[in-house]
Amino acid sequence: MPMSDKEVHPSPTRALLFDLGGVLIDIDFERVFEAWARHSVLRLQEIRQRFMADTAYERHERGEMDGTSYLSHLRALLEIHAPERAVRDGWNSVFVGEISDTVALVRTARQGLPCFAFTNTNRIHQQAWSAAYPDVVTLFDEIFVSSELGLRKPERRSFAAVAQRIGLEPAEILFFDDMRQNVEGARSLGMRAVQVTQPEDVRRALDDILPG
Repeated sequence: MPMSDKEVHPSPTRALLFDLGGVLIDIDFERVFEAWARHSVLRLQEIRQRFMADTAYERHERGEMDGTSYLSHLRALLEIHAPERAVRDGWNSVFVGEISDTVALVRTARQGLPCFAFTNTNRIHQQAWSAAYPDVVTLFDEIFVSSELGLRKPERRSFAAVAQRIGLEPAEILFFDDMRQNVEGARSLGMRAVQVTQPEDVRRALDDILPG
């Protein structure tokens, strides 16, 4: 008797794909806003309200706008009266530290499966986390960076490009991200994806696919 569609076995997981910020590196934009508020005529609450993932933010993450231009945009938007260096330092203060439990899980997982990362990030941030967290960077066979790809999550074609670079079908990749829209973007291409709110979410997913 032929199998129905519901009885077709899923593809085995052949690679793991992780977001960085919020999954392996703790981030806190409140630190950024507080740093900028020291140089702005705006109150902290006004900076929170004005800052957003606007067109300039997305262009910066796709590598379509350079760092100097984006920081100039921020200085005008947030009425920051400070040199570019101060704005850059505030921008990089978003990084808090490694999420050690998840780092340990990836270190174990990579003994059984290739591990990759896919991050929406700009060149300023890439330079910062690459220097600050070498133990995270070296966990991965390759890190796919939106500003180098010219594509960013949750765009469906960004996941297609990453799957092609890895050399696997999307259904053979298990993806971890803290943002719901990115998880949904990956699933729209056929990747299995897990939204991460704590390291335990990663642990449970890995327990399901890795030998004990």
